[in-house]
Amino acid sequence: MHRLSKIFQPALIIPKNATVKNQDITSKSQKLMLEQGLIRQAGNGTFHVLPLLQRSVEKAINLIDVHMQSIGAQKLTLPLLTSAELWKKSGRLGDGHSSNSPPTELLQTTDRHGKMHILGPTHEESITALLATIAPVSYRQFPIRLYQISTKFRDEMKPRFGLMRAKEFLMKDLYTFDVDRTKCRQTYEEVNEAYDRLFSKIGVPFVKVSGDCGTMGGSISHEYHFPSEVGEDELVQCVRCGIRSNSELFGNLSQQCKTCHGKSEDFERQAGIEVAHAFILEDRYTKALGATCLHPNGKPAPLQMGCYGIGVTRLIAAGIEVLSGEKEIRWPLPLAPYRVCIITPKAGSKEELAAGPWVDRMYNNLQAVKGCEGDIIVDDRDQLTIGKRLLDARKLGYPLIVIVGSKAATIGEEAFEVHNLVDGTERTLSFVDTLASISAVLSDPEKDPGYLKMKVETQI
Repeated sequence: MHRLSKIFQPALIIPKNATVKNQDITSKSQKLMLEQGLIRQAGNGTFHVLPLLQRSVEKAINLIDVHMQSIGAQKLTLPLLTSAELWKKSGRLGDGHSSNSPPTELLQTTDRHGKMHILGPTHEESITALLATIAPVSYRQFPIRLYQISTKFRDEMKPRFGLMRAKEFLMKDLYTFDVDRTKCRQTYEEVNEAYDRLFSKIGVPFVKVSGDCGTMGGSISHEYHFPSEVGEDELVQCVRCGIRSNSELFGNLSQQCKTCHGKSEDFERQAGIEVAHAFILEDRYTKALGATCLHPNGKPAPLQMGCYGIGVTRLIAAGIEVLSGEKEIRWPLPLAPYRVCIITPKAGSKEELAAGPWVDRMYNNLQAVKGCEGDIIVDDRDQLTIGKRLLDARKLGYPLIVIVGSKAATIGEEAFEVHNLVDGTERTLSFVDTLASISAVLSDPEKDPGYLKMKVETQI
């Protein structure tokens, strides 16, 4: 049984009427996660991910694994350190700098032999170098789709928004290799369809827009955003034709829409938090690093490449940012650390003996409910009142809260208070109806009004 009294959850206690001046706390999600003991600051732009949030991270990883493997992607682990020589070969080391210096956001380290290595924000060079070591690869072995979920690094000048813009973060990066541009484009469509399914499953409203290829290179890219006022990207939609783009593509916003030639007054704008990005890189890296395919005619040619990232820790923080209130966390339902919280009677109360046995019965029966297995926590801090623990459970945002209290002691089965934070309802139900109501919420979360999804198709 998961017991809250045993969870390491060092909440940030702020005394009543205290004046807090912390310029480092720059977003709602960061404030809530600090207050609820989900994260703790380690340094400028770095955080400890604490046990409750770690459960959410593992859930996000598992969900991503399912969707990546549905398109035939295989998981691997690449070294965190990449030789700077590979970055020089690809041409990404030194744009706007001397040939011996990395771009300003790259973290570097030098070993005892004077060799420079990059703590990578992405691993295009590393994965392409791996393919190059076995090149040329027969066309029969393609497509090859390889991904990892690992720590990435970016030397942010001004880290902010907690996990949404940190120096160290967890990211999923998928790299695909195909024999020609047509196959590469087919892979691109398949991965984007998997992204659509993944974000629909998570349940936070999202927008898909055309993106700027930037320093990554390549020919096509799309970004996935959670619309939010704290978002650092401006998303533009042409109301005449519906196309959506990051405003970076427009440069001067007085430009016409490239699709229908609409004027700037036909554009609608909103802020967004980027949580994923997809690129067709073509042979930008494979040609430079020698990753080739042996075609049916017996001649080698550079592989066509794509890369696809999802910020795992950013995804969770952004979901909390979008769904939560100022004082209470609301989780994307699939990512909640625990989906059900059971609150026990207070120690020494008259209902403790009578209602206590219902706690074990409720816990054991809920374990058999689909979506609840291993996802139930019991708030057994029975030195606290039920009211205080209910307040804490609401602040932490457990989607479903079941109170076993005085009503259970006096009228038996018709006695369980069910607080459904998904749809905002509070009801007193029988034992059987409590199980049924929780099952109904968890069996099809995409239909729940509290976790709306928004899928936006875009043109390329």
